[in-house]
Amino acid sequence: MPAQGSTPPETPPDILGPIRWPLRLTLWGMSAERVTRAFWPLWSVLISALALLMLGVQDLVAVEWVWAGGAVFLAGLGWAIWRGFRTWRRPTRAEALARLDGSLKGNPIQAALDAQAIGAADPGSQAVWQAHQARMRARLAEAKAVEPDLRVSRADPFALRYVALLAFAAALVFGSFLRVSSVTAMGPSGDLASGPAWEGWMEPPRYTRLPSVYLNDITAPGIDVPEGAQITLRMYGEVGALSVEESVSNRPLAPQGAEATAQDFRVASSGRIAIDGPGGRAWEISMKPDAAPSVRREGEIESSYEGDAQIPFAAMDDYGVVAGIARMTLQLDQVDRRYLLAAEPEAVAAIEVPLPMPIAGNRADFSETLVENFSQHPWANLPVKLEMGVEDEAGQKGWTDSEVITLPGRRFFDPIAASVIELRRALLWTRGNVPEITRMMRAISNLPDDLFRSAVPYLRMKAILGDLEVAGPDMSMDRREEIATAMWDLAMLLEEGDLASALERLQRAQERLSEAMKNGASDQEIAELMQELREATDDYLRQLSRQAERNADPDQQSAQNQNSMEMSQNDLQRMMDRIQELMEKGRMAEAQEALRQLQEMMENMQVTEGQGGQSPGEQAMEGLGETLREQQGLSDEAFRQLQDQFNPGQQGQGQQGEGQQQGQGQGQGQGDQPGQGQGSLRDQLADRQQELRGELNRQSQNLPGAGTEPGDNAREALRRAEDAMDDAEDALRQDDLAGAIDDQSRAMEALREGMRELGEAMAQQQQQNQGQQGQMQGGNPGQQRDPLGRNAGANGNIGSDENMVQDEDVYRRARELLDEIRRRSGDGERPEAELDYLGRLLERF
Repeated sequence: MPAQGSTPPETPPDILGPIRWPLRLTLWGMSAERVTRAFWPLWSVLISALALLMLGVQDLVAVEWVWAGGAVFLAGLGWAIWRGFRTWRRPTRAEALARLDGSLKGNPIQAALDAQAIGAADPGSQAVWQAHQARMRARLAEAKAVEPDLRVSRADPFALRYVALLAFAAALVFGSFLRVSSVTAMGPSGDLASGPAWEGWMEPPRYTRLPSVYLNDITAPGIDVPEGAQITLRMYGEVGALSVEESVSNRPLAPQGAEATAQDFRVASSGRIAIDGPGGRAWEISMKPDAAPSVRREGEIESSYEGDAQIPFAAMDDYGVVAGIARMTLQLDQVDRRYLLAAEPEAVAAIEVPLPMPIAGNRADFSETLVENFSQHPWANLPVKLEMGVEDEAGQKGWTDSEVITLPGRRFFDPIAASVIELRRALLWTRGNVPEITRMMRAISNLPDDLFRSAVPYLRMKAILGDLEVAGPDMSMDRREEIATAMWDLAMLLEEGDLASALERLQRAQERLSEAMKNGASDQEIAELMQELREATDDYLRQLSRQAERNADPDQQSAQNQNSMEMSQNDLQRMMDRIQELMEKGRMAEAQEALRQLQEMMENMQVTEGQGGQSPGEQAMEGLGETLREQQGLSDEAFRQLQDQFNPGQQGQGQQGEGQQQGQGQGQGQGDQPGQGQGSLRDQLADRQQELRGELNRQSQNLPGAGTEPGDNAREALRRAEDAMDDAEDALRQDDLAGAIDDQSRAMEALREGMRELGEAMAQQQQQNQGQQGQMQGGNPGQQRDPLGRNAGANGNIGSDENMVQDEDVYRRARELLDEIRRRSGDGERPEAELDYLGRLLERF
């Protein structure tokens, strides 16, 4: 058997073939391992010396210390080289083979190289040996290179190599390779053997967020410097050996000042900076000026019903805006100087409000909206000059061009409230108007029964009148502010009212809306007044319903219903929607007439006419059922549009029936516009879907059963139905009919679930309040019926809740119905509308 660790010269090359590369990599790793352990002091000494030179230590000490350090460095370098070559030994192939063999299980390399020493003539023993050799050679394919051990902690117990690495890392961050070249000039005949050194820094202003620059590293002839940057220069060595010449700070510099060893100045203009003397340098400074910020007003100025002004603006600056202000001054030459504004006004300070700044994000370019309420200011609704300004951190300011606007403020639509506000403004205009103000207030309060709904506002006006007469034109500023505040509160009381009943609130909402139409109110104000009218109408109807339940007389109610016209809450909402639509289109005369009719109808409404005896829950259920049927019809039309898209040849077959179905849903069929394309039809479907979603949103606000689990579930289901309707509208506008149909199906399913939950909530409420079951479906003979004459279900089901199949064999009955539908659909003499309906039944079932 050969000696351990040696390879016989007669080894066949195919034995070590599978481990050729692992053996080679192991040999290279052993070489790196021994080089590292032998020469780690060498590279530690080298990088330590390089770190000291990069940090500029040679420029901070005398040249003698530099030479002494150089000698120490050369001695240490020689010792490290001698130690490295003395301890380094090149690894052999046998050593690499032994290390690789030791990393494998069972030493397969050595086993593969061994020869049989005993029993070579025995066939059995020879067979066992050959099997062992084959198994060991198979393991050679699993050989992997052994990683080298580069740790030298035993040879360096004090971690001196890490100290050298730390110094080098600090030199990379705070030093420069250019400083190493200064050593070449430190000789016995060098000019800088006893000469000075210098350092310089350029620090931009903090708000620029730019880094500082070490001037010793700048060898380029020119530098771009932001305005206001701080230049710091420090000269070392003999005073006067170096001098500074600069033309960027605009400061007078005497010859003695040019030779100062410490100089600090700011860059105010472009120019030149030069350090004259041994090792000096010069730069051409190109100053980047700090641009002033700019601001502009963008968009329209809007005002809410409460008087909140919304003024959008946009600002920008090269480094960021820090603050802004909006200033408004009275434009006296454009004020209508009549009546109580004819006198010269007392001095009032300009209105100054801070502009809102972004809380987070970049302030270099942003858009915001100033929201402020100027309703109580004496200049409200008068022409003012608006100026908006912004400021950056450098103190520079930018202003918009002045423009004249009407200072937004709350508008009062009650005539008496508007009069009080006019008198209040006259008081704040000048105290000399007090005699005229008192005369007008006495005239207003002359016949209180015709103007005031209650004694409260009348008594407040009399109190304000007494205060004005006692104070007179010579009242103090504080007293004037107190009276002005009391007049504002009186106007708010007259405008909003201290309503004790739903009817009074309804009448007030109708009157304010009528005054708003006469005075040309904005769209936003009209929308808010319409919402107030809707809420007042709902409150009044609920009060009527409660009163009808308390004073219910079936005989009297039946007699009155025979001579009266029934109108549901949905009809009232449609009338108000019509009024708002007319106002938005500018047809104020028609809107006034519609509002007058609504007022007369509400005034003539009897307490027994609360939706024909229906409870609010039954009204809500009926309204949701109507919404569900409209959604079903809209889904059917979308499905027909999808069929026409994929089967254009069949469009003419059902044209007549389709026109009739669409005419029922839209009011105007396609026949009115022969040239109308599919895109416009889908836009109409999307508009109808939007209106249906708005109607569902309105119905969801008046559902009974609030606070109960079924009631909350019903509201959640209707919210999902609204979301699905919104998705269906978007899909229709994007010409995605298939997606719209899916969304409409989700909406209908959510509607059905909401109606089921609402029915449970109503049942629970009736059981708790009355101790008996209420009728959840209602047997009103006038209830809407489906095309087959059945009552529509009250739980949201299309069809009827009635059991139409009395037989036990329901499958046979269903088969008979299907055969009858097929027979009727094959009868060509039937109307097109019926054939179309039967065809859709066959497609569905």
